[in-house]
Amino acid sequence: MRRQVIQKILGLLLSIFSLALLPPLLIAHWTRDGASSAFAIAIVAILAAGLLLWLPVRKVNQEMKLRDGFIVVVLFWVVLGTSGSIPFMLVDGLKMSAPDAIFESLSGLTTTGATVIVGLDYLPPSILFYRQLLQWLGGMGIIVLAVAILPILGVGGMQLYRAETPGPMKDAKLTPRITETAKALWYIYLGLTVACALAYLAAGMTVFDAISHSFSTVAIGGFSTHDLSLGYFDNPVIEAIAVAFMFVAGINFSLHFLAWRYRNTKPYFYDSEFRMYSGFTLAVCLVCGIGLAVTHYEDDWLQAFRLGIFQAVSVGTTTGFTTASFQNWPGFLPLLLLFASFVGACAGSTGGGIKVIRFLLLYKQGRREIQRLIHPNAIITIKMGGRPVNNRVVDAVWGFFATYVAVFAALLLSVMATGLDQVTAFSAVAACLNNLGPGLGEVSAHYGEIPGSTKLLLSFAMVLGRLEIFTLLVLLTPSFWRS
Repeated sequence: MRRQVIQKILGLLLSIFSLALLPPLLIAHWTRDGASSAFAIAIVAILAAGLLLWLPVRKVNQEMKLRDGFIVVVLFWVVLGTSGSIPFMLVDGLKMSAPDAIFESLSGLTTTGATVIVGLDYLPPSILFYRQLLQWLGGMGIIVLAVAILPILGVGGMQLYRAETPGPMKDAKLTPRITETAKALWYIYLGLTVACALAYLAAGMTVFDAISHSFSTVAIGGFSTHDLSLGYFDNPVIEAIAVAFMFVAGINFSLHFLAWRYRNTKPYFYDSEFRMYSGFTLAVCLVCGIGLAVTHYEDDWLQAFRLGIFQAVSVGTTTGFTTASFQNWPGFLPLLLLFASFVGACAGSTGGGIKVIRFLLLYKQGRREIQRLIHPNAIITIKMGGRPVNNRVVDAVWGFFATYVAVFAALLLSVMATGLDQVTAFSAVAACLNNLGPGLGEVSAHYGEIPGSTKLLLSFAMVLGRLEIFTLLVLLTPSFWRS
């Protein structure tokens, strides 16, 4: 482990993050909403911490290894979650405890979208914008941004990228240089955000709401500037725009890059994960729409499908926007939506969950084992897109799934031990581990009423979900520190 290299990069990344607090500071100063001092203090504190880490080791030029990348990524998310909570604790009107502030900060950065705040409509605009900005920065990953804009991180940048970027196919680079890959991802991300903001603006949102919601839509975050989320607007055009951009943001960004480079949509339809993602999303939309109609929850079939499609896409992509209280829907529909969040979006997207490609590989592996029972001597190869999949990838997916189940069970029991009932605990762990946000039971509207110890456990679950478990758990193994 190269302590000095880790310290240098962590200091630089903290310094970068301090600059992200300048826009909300300017908004606070412009609107005179009373939060200027909170952001000013936070900027000074975070920048000072970053410089104190960086200055003593600024001349160190050692090459960073993959193991160092894991440490940097985990430390950064933990430290960032703590430092990002400073404005929340300093604003007088919020009166947030440390667990509440850390929960809110990590919920934003991990694009979970769970909140402990009630009365969003009356919050200072700067705080509202800050929450949205946290999600936007966390959507593609601040590490990827740093690799894109800091040449000094070009050495060892691949280690950071591999450690932070989720998905079993993450080693595939779009361009020969990792910095160029990171830039390509961020250009696409920024372009989608601008397009989404303009669409919201054209549909009737204010400039502030349009920009704020474009941040959380493309990041698949789910934070809103209103307590009623997108239901506040009660506008089918806005909901349609949100559905479209949530779906697009849930696609592997590599496909967006290839489609843009070759000016062709064929990369989407040739991709097995995209086809399954589209089919699964459509199926959940149909079930929800038909279920709401036949149970007479909504007698108007058009309204039933409007509600069903929006919530199916929002929850299925792990965004977490709401236009209705889906926890009150009849029958199995609330649980169906929660289970859909386990599948989540595509690998290489801004979405959470286990990822579609893993479920696809699990299905293909299960089918292969059934075929082997019928034909014991047959050599059966798992293929994706017509190409054979390396058995190491299949084994890694099985390992991830087993670890995911074990971690979920441990978190569920731990959360129940803090006093939550089974339904609330199950949905809260699922919503945080899958980076979804809204749950069922006591956490259907917000997480403000649950104990502080539970919030810290769920904050840990958010980071686990954002880093897809292994990146964090590898640091807890003795072999990692011995090697």
